Amino acid sequence: MTGLSLQSRGVFFLLVLISLSHAEFANRIENSNFTISQDGTDQTYLYNYDRLRFRTDYTHGAFFATLIADGVNYYGEDYVNSLDFQYIKLQKSDTLFKTQTSLSDYSNGASYAKLYRLYGGYEDDANRLVIGLQNIAMGVGHVWTPTNIFNPTNIYALEPDETFGIFGVTYTRHISDTSQITLVGSQREDDSYKFALQYKAYFDFADFAIDGVYSDDTKMLGYEVEANLGETGIEVRSEGAYIKSKLKQTALTTEEEEFFQCMVGAEYAFVDGITLTGEALYSSKKFSYAQTLLNHDSEIVPNLVNSHLYTALTLSYSFNIYLDASLLYIESFDDGGDRYIAPNVTYTLNDYNALTAGAMLHDSGDTYYLKWVFSF
Repeated sequence: MTGLSLQSRGVFFLLVLISLSHAEFANRIENSNFTISQDGTDQTYLYNYDRLRFRTDYTHGAFFATLIADGVNYYGEDYVNSLDFQYIKLQKSDTLFKTQTSLSDYSNGASYAKLYRLYGGYEDDANRLVIGLQNIAMGVGHVWTPTNIFNPTNIYALEPDETFGIFGVTYTRHISDTSQITLVGSQREDDSYKFALQYKAYFDFADFAIDGVYSDDTKMLGYEVEANLGETGIEVRSEGAYIKSKLKQTALTTEEEEFFQCMVGAEYAFVDGITLTGEALYSSKKFSYAQTLLNHDSEIVPNLVNSHLYTALTLSYSFNIYLDASLLYIESFDDGGDRYIAPNVTYTLNDYNALTAGAMLHDSGDTYYLKWVFSF
């Protein structure tokens, strides 16, 4: 029996080695370094934020896998000891297992390691299956995506696309060349489950989708529409979500909130390299800043907006292959509402280096930053 076991193991490892010899690996290392001046609750902080990212992609026929891991460091004694940094410490993935280590404090800073993505799957002409720590893409908005209850972007963040992954299974079945159905199942931190169902199809002039999300705390029914406006070259989009979710009213009480949010937008690319995007977000209910803080761990915290109506304009322009600029302007229309302005300019030195200077100007405080991205 022992000899047979050893022989079986040898055959197994031989098959693994043969498989790996026919597989393709692509590795990438990227370092993003920010020098930041930020207005805090009681003072202005000057600090450095650095993220070293390692990514490896594996493909073998119809099978694939991806690993993305980060090493994160904050340097600036006043900032890491501030109330603003305490909020960063509270942020974590809604997964059964921890995706990042505890912060390791040292004299002037703090650091931690993070598992950003880890998933594998299979894809052919009719099917796509993904299992692991992954991103769920829902919604068509560029600024707001009210239908994405999994990991929406945060346009007010320093890096809006940096979102926590969900741990689960995603299966997409292409019913025809113009329609597909997607099923999502994920496991949350409290060991409960969240499910989603999306049907997407193209009907003559537009892409349509119907979205449904269910968990113990939240139910959502939404739609997505994206189309070209005739021969004008203008792309129009809209999405809406009817949401029922349990939210904390106090530290000890919970109550179900029910509301509707809708986004409408349009985009046009001019021939001279200018792209103009406009979006508006309506919410039937608004939430106070205190409610947002109280529900910071809610799965719908991005939907807890402070105004009934927002509008946004984004203007981007490529001066040449090396120099790009963009400007984001967001306006709130409620009493006491505020505005947000985020300009930035990016200079690409070569295939491995890019420098960005930018600002995030807000009524509650301004942030200025210089970003250097190095990759190889």
